[in-house]
Amino acid sequence: MKTYNVGIIGATGMVGQRFATLLENHPWFHVVALAASSRSAGKTYEEAVSAKWAMTTPIPAAMKDMIIMDAEKDVDKIAGMVDFVFCAVDMKKEEIRALEEKYAKAECPVVSNNSAHRHTPDVPMVIPEINPEHLDVIAAQRNRLGTKRGFVAVKSNCSLQSYVPPLHPLMKYGVTKALACTYQAISGAGKTFKTWPEMVDNVIPFIGGEEEKSEVEPLKIWGKVEGDRIVDARTPNITTQCLRVPVQDGHTAAVFVSFEKKPTIEEIKQAWAEFSGEPQKLNLPSAPKQFIHYFEEDNRPQAKLDRNLEGGMAVSVGRLREDKQYDYKFVGLSHNTLRGAAGGAVLLAELLAAKGYMD
Repeated sequence: MKTYNVGIIGATGMVGQRFATLLENHPWFHVVALAASSRSAGKTYEEAVSAKWAMTTPIPAAMKDMIIMDAEKDVDKIAGMVDFVFCAVDMKKEEIRALEEKYAKAECPVVSNNSAHRHTPDVPMVIPEINPEHLDVIAAQRNRLGTKRGFVAVKSNCSLQSYVPPLHPLMKYGVTKALACTYQAISGAGKTFKTWPEMVDNVIPFIGGEEEKSEVEPLKIWGKVEGDRIVDARTPNITTQCLRVPVQDGHTAAVFVSFEKKPTIEEIKQAWAEFSGEPQKLNLPSAPKQFIHYFEEDNRPQAKLDRNLEGGMAVSVGRLREDKQYDYKFVGLSHNTLRGAAGGAVLLAELLAAKGYMD
């Protein structure tokens, strides 16, 4: 596989830091550009992030002395240095949409962790194991933008990873409705216990915009490319509640599901065990060997024990049992800044590279 020069836009934030650590020794992607807001521009990466470095591993040595560029003013310069960029900026949605399209129009593909373009009809929002065929819409997006190489592709909301992957292999049984209560780690808000002491011994029953994303985004993922756009699926009906809990990393979901044709518990477990997708077939560097892991123990999965399974890229499931109101219920767990954020975006970039979209 060829190698690619890449940039991280929004490199100083928590997801940007996670990108830096994941890409430090990546076999295909070599970081040559870091960008952030004008407040950080001109500083070395170490100067910009040392006081707020939130990762458990040190700042990557090769990036410490890299000079941070201005994410908005240096678009053309960055586009001339890289084959594509990862984007994880903290800006207003309309500003993010404009910035990402500016990079795309500079013939620089964008793999985004942001939510701004998730509902743009010709922007693929991809969980690589589930809907890789949505990349076909990039041709229509390039036509709209007037580009040859440039485009925007996004990953879905982090909390979806704890319940959409386990539901997906069961769609063949006709999932009619699902309820998901997510218990979300503080790193999803870009925080640590040091920077957010109010979360110690606390649960906050509201995360702005999260429930809307959690109920709507799966329908785009399960939708179809029709002409120049992705048309959302109409079913299943999904309702969610999203709570912030005192956990550093790992989103947990309590999931309830009903079917047109109710499978057995054994059929569900078999569907999870056998499920794999394009990343596994292509043996992509960040792909978990086993995407969905089922735990038979009553007290698993646990965030502290299981969030880092397969480098944080696998999804853990447990406590599958029948329910009195729905057909079944189970618990799911995913690492929100790995599979749910930067890691999911890196895997998406690997899929795009393997499919020739970065050439």
